[in-house]
Amino acid sequence: MATFIPALNSIQRMTRGERRFGRRLDTLLEEDYLVWYDIPLGRRRRYPDFIILHPARGLLFLEVKDWKIDTIRSITPDSAVIETQEGRKTVSNPLVQARQCAFAAIDQLKRDPQLTQTDERYRGKLCFPYGHGVVFPNITRRQWNQAIPEAEQEALLPSHRVICKDEMLTTADPEVFQERLWNMFDYQFGEKLSVPQIDRIRWQLFPEVRIDAPTQDLFDDDAAEEGESAESLVPDIVRVMDLHQEQLARSMGDGHRVIHGVAGSGKTLVLGYRCLHLSRSISKPILVLCFNITLAARLRCFIAEKGLSDKVKVHHFHEWCGLQLKTYQVDLLPGKQPTWERQVESVIQAVDQSHIPRAQYGAVMIDEGHDFEQAWLKLVVQMIDPDTNSLLLLYDDAQSIYKKGSLKFPLSSAGVQARGRTTILKLNYRNTREILTFAYDFARDFLEAQDADEDHIPLIAPEVAGVSGPKPAFRDFSSAQKEANYLVRCIEIWRNQGTELNSIAVVYTSNAQGRFFHKAFQEADIPSRCLQQSADKHRYDPNIDEVVLLSRQSSKGLEFDTVLLSGLGALSNDEERLAQEARLLYVGMTRARRRLLITSCKTNWYTQRLTELASA
Repeated sequence: MATFIPALNSIQRMTRGERRFGRRLDTLLEEDYLVWYDIPLGRRRRYPDFIILHPARGLLFLEVKDWKIDTIRSITPDSAVIETQEGRKTVSNPLVQARQCAFAAIDQLKRDPQLTQTDERYRGKLCFPYGHGVVFPNITRRQWNQAIPEAEQEALLPSHRVICKDEMLTTADPEVFQERLWNMFDYQFGEKLSVPQIDRIRWQLFPEVRIDAPTQDLFDDDAAEEGESAESLVPDIVRVMDLHQEQLARSMGDGHRVIHGVAGSGKTLVLGYRCLHLSRSISKPILVLCFNITLAARLRCFIAEKGLSDKVKVHHFHEWCGLQLKTYQVDLLPGKQPTWERQVESVIQAVDQSHIPRAQYGAVMIDEGHDFEQAWLKLVVQMIDPDTNSLLLLYDDAQSIYKKGSLKFPLSSAGVQARGRTTILKLNYRNTREILTFAYDFARDFLEAQDADEDHIPLIAPEVAGVSGPKPAFRDFSSAQKEANYLVRCIEIWRNQGTELNSIAVVYTSNAQGRFFHKAFQEADIPSRCLQQSADKHRYDPNIDEVVLLSRQSSKGLEFDTVLLSGLGALSNDEERLAQEARLLYVGMTRARRRLLITSCKTNWYTQRLTELASA
């Protein structure tokens, strides 16, 4: 069965003919075929009905028309006159539609040197075949030949570029059916496409699946007008959602959706795609909420990279509560509780009394849902416009580090309509195999997987999907100064080797240690920023080339190529805190994409466990 994006059973808007043809593709093609349905290409938003990619065959663009033979009045190389329920209409020749989509995509793909041929005779041409064609699910080949003489078909719709009703029956032979698809190619050549080349094709055609790159597409000449070649805009290494993530993102329907995902499974990528998709179809603003101030700052940068800042508003939950009180001029409730607690209560009461309106947003996205209390979720759900009723709740209970959170209550009690609309992401794509295995082995006793029904939250064990890399290292020192000096030496070495400083994070276990390490970096002239004050966290910009120092709590939701998890000697052996501290250390470890170094200057239960793991 082919891989469909979106998932075939999730598509509601197909015509009968498109669905019938889609089912044939699903059953008559092997699993190495990729099929995209109705995905827009370029700034002009061209929507080919189907795009089919096969590593050995190439790329095919298809238009499907539910026309019947007696509804076609006339056809020319450019247009067709057909009878519809609204009367007679002149439309484009479907082959012209398919050709325009194909050529726009091919021109884009040619900008990538890794997708073009190196032979001097064919330099600049794609290194794989491509084609385009038309499908008539309601017209047999005999009807088509009787209506259009074969002598005229070559100029109007060449027979080898057409698939008819009787050629896509449930009884069709898979080899014969596939042969009809690939007969639509003018040439067949080249070697099998590699996985990186397939990722580059996806990167070029579907900018919304790009990771760490602007999603504005390159289907125009803006770069050339600015004196920059199109090729220079294509990086040597591209990162895209994996196919499962893309399928999930594109298959997500309306209503409330819940994603249980392990650390590094791409939850934030799905959130970003969802924002991009909904921003094109709803008029009200979209609200993105999380618990962590630093993550909110990173998400704002993420949304800005996608060009959505005007439409998508990103806040950490308590910041949003404060803005609601200010916007609607609601006084803060008196009391002895901390201000942030009274802010939440004040907003809840004001909403109940209609001083703050409900239904302010066309959609609400919640990252770090595992840290939200029941009352918070119940409040936020009321902010969704019932006409759109769009909610996306993302969480990983293994990263739940606050006692009041953990989503131990039924989601339905907070107004989340999750039954039948939940997805589990078990594969970790962020960390190397070595880092994930090391982190999970360290915290395994506190992260045992647990099942739950769809109205409750399961604890999910991660599964490795990442590449291999260096084994995590643990270093123990006789003093805090020696530990700090070691961090400085490591960063200076990596910096001299060309490592960008903003790809390095120091995750500490106490604020005092963070300040101590930061001072050592300043004395060594290493650009760095210590995120301890709320204002500093709010202004965090991951694009500035400086080392960031932050607590384990503030690191949640972020990721870096290199993580120095330092200062473990400050942790006590208090048994009541073992589970909490182990989870926090697990969070810190799983921030590292490629390299993890753990340091301490004192011995305790955690360092003893790490010593055992590091020597295993």
